This record gives sequence, C-alpha cells and structure tokens, in this order.
Amino acid sequence: MAFLALDGLTASYGGKADVLNDVTLRFAKGEVVGLIGPSGSGKSSLLRALVGLLKPRAGRVTIGDEVVDYASRASLRAARDRFAIVFQQYNLFQNMTALRNVAIAPTLVKKRPSAQVEEEARALLTKVGLGAKFNAYPDELSGGQQQRVAIARALALHPDILLLDEVTSALDPELVNEVLDTIRALHAEGMTMLIVSHEMAFIREVATTVVFMDQGRVVEVGPPAQIFDAPQSPRLKEFTAKILRH
Repeated sequence: MAFLALDGLTASYGGKADVLNDVTLRFAKGEVVGLIGPSGSGKSSLLRALVGLLKPRAGRVTIGDEVVDYASRASLRAARDRFAIVFQQYNLFQNMTALRNVAIAPTLVKKRPSAQVEEEARALLTKVGLGAKFNAYPDELSGGQQQRVAIARALALHPDILLLDEVTSALDPELVNEVLDTIRALHAEGMTMLIVSHEMAFIREVATTVVFMDQGRVVEVGPPAQIFDAPQSPRLKEFTAKILRH
C-alpha cells in the first residue's frame, strides 16, 4: 500500500483555470520526491493542496489508510498533523529567538510541556547546524541559517511527510549548500519528503523519484536517471534539453 496516494487531484484558484488537473501519484514511506517543471506548472500548488491551503475541487488524498476530507475541519487538522510545509520565505517571528521560533508551535498548538519542547528544539537546531544560535534573533542570522530554523520548526511538529517549497530559491548561491546539507541529512534518516526545486543537480542526487509537471498535469514520473538521461515524453525532452545546457 502506498504511504501517500493522490487520485485525480484537481484544484483551481477562485474558480479560474485548473492549476492542478487530474494529478494521480503514489509514494512509499521514506521516498524523497523531486517535483520539477517550468514556472506555473503546478508544483507549489500541489504542496499547498496537500495541506489544504488550496482546496481541491475533485480527487482524493490518502495518507496511510486515512482519506483526507478537505471539507472537514477535523480531517484537515489530522492531515496537517502529518504534513509540515516549509516555504521559500522563512516566515520566522522576528521578535523571537531561534529557539523560541522552533518551540512555540509544539508548546501552544500541541500543548506539549515547555521543558520537553525546549529540549527537543535545542536538539533540532543542533541537528541543522545551529547549535550556537539558540538565542539569536532572525535579523542576526543569514538567509541560509533562517531557512534552517524554518526546517527545524517544521520538524518540531513531528510530521510524517515534509513538504519543501523552493526552500533555496531566495538564498544567495553561497548559502544554498547550508540548506541542501540539512535536507541530505534528513534523507539519510528516512524522512519522507516532497521537494519543489529548481536545483536540478540536487534533485538528481537526493530524489528517489522525480515528477515532471507541466500546465497542472503530471507528464512523466520515474527515477532520476530516467527523467534526466532518458526522458520519454516530448515535453520532458524539451525541458531537459534546455536546463541541461546551462
């Protein structure tokens, strides 16, 4: 049985043209899925639909053996307990330290004991290479460090699936590897991840499965070697020919 299954997922913004059209995919636990494609192809919209920020108008999402009912607050809340999403923009609380940014949601939303959460937050920040930055405020951190705080904050919610939406695109080139190293470490630990990225070399390295999307549809799915070296569809051949020239 697939750990995450999408069947005919379709969604649009405000009743306009579909940004997701009949998306059907299957992923196993521990997979790292790279979502690639041109801008506007539906990659980020897919992540937003999974967490209910974009409400699907058709189709079904199943996590394990639980079908997500996006019209039900209780079902959506349960789904959001299993997903955690990290966006391109860090969205950290500027008046809180790195430690507090990581600890606040488990303490206030999950109602977990503050001492336990703080200990775990320290461990998570250390894990992402920020063991010396517990008391630093966001404006005292580089972009790469802020993004790693955002990843630690997502992990503090104990997600089953981590969704990463262009988490390196707002960073200066020299800071990108800081974040990619963190994702590599999570991959080594078996975290299930869906990653939207334009970092093709990284997707090729870390993904177990690559999904190529265009105009809201899934065009081709396969292992990285197939997608990048032996694309089957004319549209993917055109896409890879362009990106691999640069």
